[in-house]
Amino acid sequence: MIKSLISIAKKAGEEILEIYNKDFEIEYKDDKSPLTEADKKAHKIIKNGLSEISDFPVLSEEGKEIPSKDRKNWEYFWMVDPLDGTKEFIKKNGEFTVNIALIHKNKPILGVVYAPVLDIMYYGDIENGGYKIEKGKKEKLPLKKQKKDTVSVVMSKSHLNEETSKFVKSLKKYFKNIEAVSIGSSLKICLVAEGKADIYPRLAPTMEWDTAAAHAVLNAVGGKIIKYEDSFSLSKTKNYPEISYNKENLLNPYFIAIRSDVF
Repeated sequence: MIKSLISIAKKAGEEILEIYNKDFEIEYKDDKSPLTEADKKAHKIIKNGLSEISDFPVLSEEGKEIPSKDRKNWEYFWMVDPLDGTKEFIKKNGEFTVNIALIHKNKPILGVVYAPVLDIMYYGDIENGGYKIEKGKKEKLPLKKQKKDTVSVVMSKSHLNEETSKFVKSLKKYFKNIEAVSIGSSLKICLVAEGKADIYPRLAPTMEWDTAAAHAVLNAVGGKIIKYEDSFSLSKTKNYPEISYNKENLLNPYFIAIRSDVF
């Protein structure tokens, strides 16, 4: 199945690149978030591709809204963000992704994240681990280990707020040095899975389709995405539950994505 998912993600990425490399119009959804022709076409390619490999329902950011009562009993389903990082797409900085995840009983068990401009593919599942393919070269994740006394924190380029800054400062209690990394879309979680970052605090709104695929990759290498609370303590990360999927409200709680070997 993973080969089929990689093929579907690449096909969607090729369509996105065609639009990316020319002038395109921007629409705005009811929530004021941007929407382009690339979002729509990628959604169609992914939905059609997934229908050829399984009968599982598809929950996509660009698909029709499905009420909680109609999906609450789904055992397996696909969670899709055809173009995660539309703002990055519009800025033409290349830091956007195609996200496809398989959810089983509220947990992401398989994920594919593809960055078309960078030509980087992340994928993984618990049984087989996580992998990165860059320009045809496949490597098993994680690629890097944490530096002693140093923590690398990946942050959002467009959602850096006071609460996040406060959290980053609190890390000085545990580490001598703090390195900051900034990148767009679900690539932030993938950097944690890869080992280029140790922690990603997301103390701002996200939706389930923003995180599901990269969450599966992170879980595949032993990492977690745990719920953030006001009294959050890094020394107690094993006590916090992971975020879950197919909730009545598809908005994620604030969370911390973290490597397995940080604590």
